[in-house]
Amino acid sequence: MTSAQVDKQDDRSGNEAVGTAHGAAEGEGYQRGLGARQIQMIAIGGAIGTGLFLGAGKAISKAGPSLILAYAIAGLVIFFIMRALGELLMYRPVSGSFSEYAREFVGPFWGFVTGWTYWLFWVVTGITEVTAAAQYMAFWTHNDVPQWLYALVFTLILYAVNLISVKLFGELEFWFSMVKVTAIVGMILICAGILTVGFSDAADTATVANLWNDGGFFPKGIGGTLMTLQIVMFAFLAVELVGVTAGESKDPEKTLPKAINTVPWRIAVFYIGALIMILSVVPWHEFQPGVSPFVAAFEKMGLGVGAAIVNFVVLTAALSSCNSGMYSTGRMLRDLALNGQGPKVFTRLTKSGTPLIGTTVSAALMLVGVWINYKAPGKAFDYVVSFATISGMWAWIMILVCQIRYRAKADRGELPQSTFRAPGAPFTSWFALLFIFMVIVMMGVDKDSRVSLYCAPLWGLILGVSYLVLKARNPDNKAFAKRS
Repeated sequence: MTSAQVDKQDDRSGNEAVGTAHGAAEGEGYQRGLGARQIQMIAIGGAIGTGLFLGAGKAISKAGPSLILAYAIAGLVIFFIMRALGELLMYRPVSGSFSEYAREFVGPFWGFVTGWTYWLFWVVTGITEVTAAAQYMAFWTHNDVPQWLYALVFTLILYAVNLISVKLFGELEFWFSMVKVTAIVGMILICAGILTVGFSDAADTATVANLWNDGGFFPKGIGGTLMTLQIVMFAFLAVELVGVTAGESKDPEKTLPKAINTVPWRIAVFYIGALIMILSVVPWHEFQPGVSPFVAAFEKMGLGVGAAIVNFVVLTAALSSCNSGMYSTGRMLRDLALNGQGPKVFTRLTKSGTPLIGTTVSAALMLVGVWINYKAPGKAFDYVVSFATISGMWAWIMILVCQIRYRAKADRGELPQSTFRAPGAPFTSWFALLFIFMVIVMMGVDKDSRVSLYCAPLWGLILGVSYLVLKARNPDNKAFAKRS
């Protein structure tokens, strides 16, 4: 789509601008190469990452068994966010969904901020995850191979996969997610066997009563549970990735609602179910920050091979996240370019329909992670991990704000109603917004998370100045005019 086509599209009336799902895909130039099987696994994989496999150890030490309740409440909020996103996607499925909806329902500046912030989130996340993947490889190589070399190889491989075709990206993400799902289901079944049949070294102390015997369900008090909410919410970052796939999904009217509606049982099984089983087999006080609860549980069971299994799974989770980052960044840059809020060179697609320049530039920036691994392999992960958190939650805030404004317009008859309305909205959306703001406050209270908040004003200042400069240079560009 050329800039002239974008301007022309802006002039259309409300109903004409909406279009059909297939029309949106044709206008964007993407190919619908993601099938229902891949969309389902992308949705599942987005909810399962290193935040569960590694970060849960720190959260358990802070809250004890009450972490289960924290995941349940946060999971409900995530479901509200995803249903709000689903309502918007069925109104108008586009690849740059978050920034496009912000542009339409809040204003061009907020679309600009959302697109560039989500791009930054995935670039930084890609650096973080490729760094983590390189560290995990040391489990087998014992540092015989430089950490930076693994980071370089992983980055180049995933870059190549994302340029070949969206179908290959979807297939790789399918198998990455399958590994994570299999690992968690396997852990749940093993723990269930220990609790019922009584095998392994953990059989003598394994009991469901471990959930309340050692200091009660809230051993660190309600305050301890509240302080884990930011850890819990961070574990769910990237669940919204399914929205970015809208422009390349086969039959999005069926596949996307189905994927979104699986959020409750995914959280119930993979988070709540897994934690109930693990904390029943291993008392909560035996878990330590920085140690995977899965590894700790395997060791308690006397299954030495468990450490190698979990290391492979967390390696897969890290590569899956980096793969998603490669995919998302190119689409976000292209959406910004199509709307006149980014360099036009980012609009270029390969013959297979992948955004060539946007993906290449983003991958090149992710190579910063290789340099960090070369200069400071021991501290690389700590240097970048805090920058990803607040930028990822910004997408959730804009999804909810846009859904609230869309629903108000649709109820007034100004826009067509979505075929996938969010239940309880707009009240559920307001509740989710308040919950997110409470988590941000908790981040400010926690000294370990506070650093990520310091970065937000600086990034906002950079975006504000950039927007004003672009608008001054192109005062007549409709990309900077609010849509009616």
